[in-house]
Amino acid sequence: MADAPETPIVASLRRALAANPDDVVLRLHLAQTLLSAGDAAGAIAEASIALQADPGNRQALGLLAAAATALSTPAETMPPAAPSAPAAPAGAQDAQDAPGTSGGFDWEQAEQEVGSAVPPPFVERVPVSPLAEDDGSGAPVEVAREAVTLADVGGLDDVKRRLEESFLAPMRNADVARAFGKSLRGGLLLYGPPGCGKTFLARAVAGELGATFMSVSMTDVIGAYMGETQKNLKRVFDEARAQAPTVLFIDEIDSIGMRRGALSGGGAAWLRQMVNELLLQLDSMSGDNDGLYVLAATNNPWDLDEALLRPGRLDRSILVSPPDAAARASILRHHLKDRPIAGIDVGHLAAATEGFSGADLEHVAVTAAEKAMMQSIAHGSISPITMDHLDAALREIRPSTLAWLASARNVVRFSNADGRYDDLAALLDRKRR
Repeated sequence: MADAPETPIVASLRRALAANPDDVVLRLHLAQTLLSAGDAAGAIAEASIALQADPGNRQALGLLAAAATALSTPAETMPPAAPSAPAAPAGAQDAQDAPGTSGGFDWEQAEQEVGSAVPPPFVERVPVSPLAEDDGSGAPVEVAREAVTLADVGGLDDVKRRLEESFLAPMRNADVARAFGKSLRGGLLLYGPPGCGKTFLARAVAGELGATFMSVSMTDVIGAYMGETQKNLKRVFDEARAQAPTVLFIDEIDSIGMRRGALSGGGAAWLRQMVNELLLQLDSMSGDNDGLYVLAATNNPWDLDEALLRPGRLDRSILVSPPDAAARASILRHHLKDRPIAGIDVGHLAAATEGFSGADLEHVAVTAAEKAMMQSIAHGSISPITMDHLDAALREIRPSTLAWLASARNVVRFSNADGRYDDLAALLDRKRR
């Protein structure tokens, strides 16, 4: 099928990709088109390139599986369709009848044909920590040196200022901080609605400090056997100390640091032990932990054990609110810049997306791209994304932060006697106006 002349739509998609090689949506559309036309090897090549840009993309993985099945399944072994079954989609029969699929699949020949078009399956992105290699337990923990800084974070000037005052400036100027009695121990809690960039901010903090970035979540530490979770937690902190200076980012910390008083049932004992081990490791930061900075993130800080928030632990917290207008404009530009666009009024879009999270804004850009893609398919040539496509996407998508903000109102109303959520109260007050 590789020697067959390209259809106009395939040629048009290739021209568009030549101009925008990093457009994963466009590349996956080309892979699907090739697979439907019977060019399974070409589909594998394009889907593999897409996976390099977006590891774990489910559509790309599905296309790879379907293309591999089309290549490796001989036509004579396919079961006959039942008389009452609906007709197979166009392209499915083509894939079965494609040359070279009547016998066993020659993987060496396919690798030679596809290899030049597919980047290496692994590149030097982030080294894998030896953390989980001692006894084979636990998931690998991401370890990397970050190049991003707060300058790469669009908008959120108030959040950046708070980060600078409460965390970054003392860490950069340790001698001056000590002269003023500023403790360099403890950690920082980032909280707010999901999809608003808490992880990206943590990476930016690591970049500002020139520190190693280690990211862990519940799946990296939860073990199946008694005592295994505590052991994994200790190993995480030991590895972070060994890599110092290190920013250790604990995502969704409420999943491993929940209130012990709320735990009940058969598993309560080991859950309490997990929280106790986390507290023990945070307390050890007052010892020989120079160069270890702990950042944690949660959508629900009110579910955290109170002991985690005491001085010397996660004693400072910063609300990461939904992006402001400047941040929304920056995020939209980022997600639209590598796609064919025409006449985009970013200011209008920023004004129309109040309350949208960063993830919501990416969804808007992707949805608009899909609409422009379908229009391009219908016309047989590439049509750029316009305001019509984006306005249509906005009519379908609602801000995901609204439910979180609604639940947070009760927290502010009944659980803010100590002023811990004053920033959240101020945000909700602005939203009410």
